[in-house]
Amino acid sequence: MSRSSSSFTSPTSSASSPFNPVPRHEQFVKLFSAAFYAASSFLIVIVNKTVLTTYRFPSYTFLGIGQMACTIVILYLAKMCNAISFHDFDKSLHRKIFPLPLLYVGNHITGLGSTKKLSLPMFTVLRKFTILLTMIMEAKILRNSFSPQLVCSVVAIVFGALIAASSDLAFDAEGYAFVLLNDVFTAANGVYTKQKIEGLGKYGVLFYNAFIIIVPTILASAYTGDLEKAIAFNGWVSLGFIFYFLLSCVMGFILMYSIVLCSHHNSALTTTVIGAIKNVAVAYIGMFIGGDYEFSWPNFVGLNICISGGLAYSYLTFHSTSSSSPHTPNQEKEEPKHVVEEPHDISEKRAF
Repeated sequence: MSRSSSSFTSPTSSASSPFNPVPRHEQFVKLFSAAFYAASSFLIVIVNKTVLTTYRFPSYTFLGIGQMACTIVILYLAKMCNAISFHDFDKSLHRKIFPLPLLYVGNHITGLGSTKKLSLPMFTVLRKFTILLTMIMEAKILRNSFSPQLVCSVVAIVFGALIAASSDLAFDAEGYAFVLLNDVFTAANGVYTKQKIEGLGKYGVLFYNAFIIIVPTILASAYTGDLEKAIAFNGWVSLGFIFYFLLSCVMGFILMYSIVLCSHHNSALTTTVIGAIKNVAVAYIGMFIGGDYEFSWPNFVGLNICISGGLAYSYLTFHSTSSSSPHTPNQEKEEPKHVVEEPHDISEKRAF
């Protein structure tokens, strides 16, 4: 794992100390990867909502298959052109990547299903529970610890989500089940992605996730009749629908790449919170487009509490990282051992 990722895995780790400065270019990479993920996540929700709701495409599973196929094709062609590289298939691959393929398809299917069943604002509100689940899993699996201020900001996000969700007059049990399952899959996928990048690399994680799971997903879709409904859809004669369908497939690849990139340079929890901040724009846009938002004060107030908690987390995290960069010559003279203590840093990296 690169030095940049270890310095951001936990706000309370030694990597955030004044004696382990984060170079400016590494700080830029962290911020850029976070912004790239936020933009990708925002755009794909809008595109998927157009395909599944505006055009009434009947199969979110088939859309997920299209996104997996697009990921495989793009990465394979890039590898053939020597633009990227990742490990070739071997017998130990299943051990290196498990359980990411299961979490990958679960995240895809439940995410697309919840997008179709719920309004955009309610979808973004319930997705906030991913943050709490990610914090718990990161503490248990990656052994990370978090400051009380960060824990309070996460609690504020979840508390705001509870207030906002209490006013949903268009309750959809299936939609709620989908989005809560999506929270679990997203949190687990983020934490295990952070862990598995060490052995397979960014592109290997992306390629083999899609490669391993696409055939079982196609078979399951055919067994349930979902594939037949997708093929028989009348919208295939519409150029507008085809454009948005293909755009969703490409955006699926871009989103997964942005998640892996952000997780590589930041912590799994920070990646999740960035997704929540992105939802600010999605939630407010959903109030004006789509026609399925019912305004209520509890929903509006709860949504803003979520936003405030997310902004507080982002400030604490990025401010902690950026403020650790400057250090004075006196500090270097007083504690030179912290600057050159590479073996300690390497052991921390290998722990992840």
